[in-house]
Amino acid sequence: MKKERWVVSAKRADFQAIADRFGIDPVIARLIRNRDVTGEKEIEEYLFGDLEQLHDPLLMKDMERAADLIAEKIREKKPIRIIGDYDIDGVTATYILLTGLKDLGADVDVRIPDRIADGYGLNEHLVHFAADEGRDTIVTCDNGIAAGSQIRLAKELGMTVVVTDHHEVPFEEDENGERRYILPPAVVNPKQKDCSYPFPGLCGAAVAWKLIQTMEAKAGIPKEHSFRFLEFVAIATIGDVMDLQGENRIFVKAGLRALHKTQNLGLQELIRVQGIEAENVTPYHIGFVLGPCINASGRLDTAVHSLKLLCAKTREEAAKLAGDLKDLNESRKELTRQGEAKAIELVETSPLQNDKVLVVYLPDCHESLAGIIAGRLREHFHKPSFVLTRSEEGVKGSGRSIEAYSMYEELCKCKELMTKFGGHPMAAGLSLAGEEMIEPFRRALNDNSTLTEEDFVEKVVIDVPMPITYITKNLIRQLSLLEPFGKGNTKPLFAQKGLTVLNYRIFGKNRNVVKVQLADAGGYQMDGVYFGEGGAF
Repeated sequence: MKKERWVVSAKRADFQAIADRFGIDPVIARLIRNRDVTGEKEIEEYLFGDLEQLHDPLLMKDMERAADLIAEKIREKKPIRIIGDYDIDGVTATYILLTGLKDLGADVDVRIPDRIADGYGLNEHLVHFAADEGRDTIVTCDNGIAAGSQIRLAKELGMTVVVTDHHEVPFEEDENGERRYILPPAVVNPKQKDCSYPFPGLCGAAVAWKLIQTMEAKAGIPKEHSFRFLEFVAIATIGDVMDLQGENRIFVKAGLRALHKTQNLGLQELIRVQGIEAENVTPYHIGFVLGPCINASGRLDTAVHSLKLLCAKTREEAAKLAGDLKDLNESRKELTRQGEAKAIELVETSPLQNDKVLVVYLPDCHESLAGIIAGRLREHFHKPSFVLTRSEEGVKGSGRSIEAYSMYEELCKCKELMTKFGGHPMAAGLSLAGEEMIEPFRRALNDNSTLTEEDFVEKVVIDVPMPITYITKNLIRQLSLLEPFGKGNTKPLFAQKGLTVLNYRIFGKNRNVVKVQLADAGGYQMDGVYFGEGGAF
């Protein structure tokens, strides 16, 4: 089992001065500093950032070129095909592009790759399929940055390709460690090295939205019109686990406000079928209740169902699709539970437990669940974890990482072993030619790894050692200034030593809630609640 090391964050600043300047408690000032928000302008944006502070889309490399190119195709009435992705970011990005381009008068349709039949992103047969159906232009969203050969094929077939993506740019390293980045032409992606966009941490849906925003501005449409897509950008930002910093905080804040009053029938019905009131939807509901339903269709069936839900024109259609997605997600949860148990058992009962990087082969696991199970392995062992499964072309897999291990960069070091790969520092997907490649892949990752034992000890960072006498209703109210919480802006964590438990009571049919009465060294008392195994506590 994983170990934990508790540390107190010790980042320094003049907390009282910050508190006085912004009218906040010094504890709130310290929490902001702990999230690496420094400087008056940055603190102002963090606390009070609004849509006026979003960056100009034209700062993104090739944004104007892409917008002009697509606008020309619309004027010439050339048929356009959007090729998206089957996860929550890809589906919402596809919806934004499809709706936005239709509103601009485009002859546009969509192909979301099938996870099993097509695999991830733009591939050769999707290109041929588009050409055979007479499509003049392909626009990708949430994919395409690593599709250089497929884009060349499209051009040979007489098509134009515009890439909108947010994934890491592929590179090759020479013997001196110098990197050569491999880029297709006409790319809108803030992660490009020579892109001047101030915030590279956007999700795919945000990049797609910036493109529509640019095109609408060029068409003389007020920018407020593009804000109709913010709830979808917020859903994608949370669902794709982007850092809730900078622009992403503004997207999520504004998007949640829009979602609370959403006019989208599909979202209304998905919220209703989960028994949630729309005005109560939080990032938690998006990440763990609604988002998994949108993802479920791309995992166990086809993501077309989720896109249809967002595009639904009648309440009856939306209600049926929402119910189907909820049922699919329940099936996904049970299959995930079974796969997780099997993967943990395989590691704990084999030499794999000694590896620095876990590579587990579950041949019969549904390949769409590999990433979720890899994430559970990562949580359980606090090690970078890959789960591989049998596929029609050989072996497919997904990985989830820890902070000390950049998964995408490590895959680049052994790219000759894979037929396809891509991703981020914290997550990646890959394909191998066959089962015989699994062991060389596992060995290569572990031989290349520079991880130490200390990297496997999960660090629990305590924001503030908090005397219970300091806890007030006013402080608790001010904590809402830090919302929304999520990756890159975690919920505050407080701790205090020297508390005595005066008495306790165990509640719940599973004995998993304990109410306690606590006292500090000075005798000040406060009630507390513990959630977990009551008897053991």
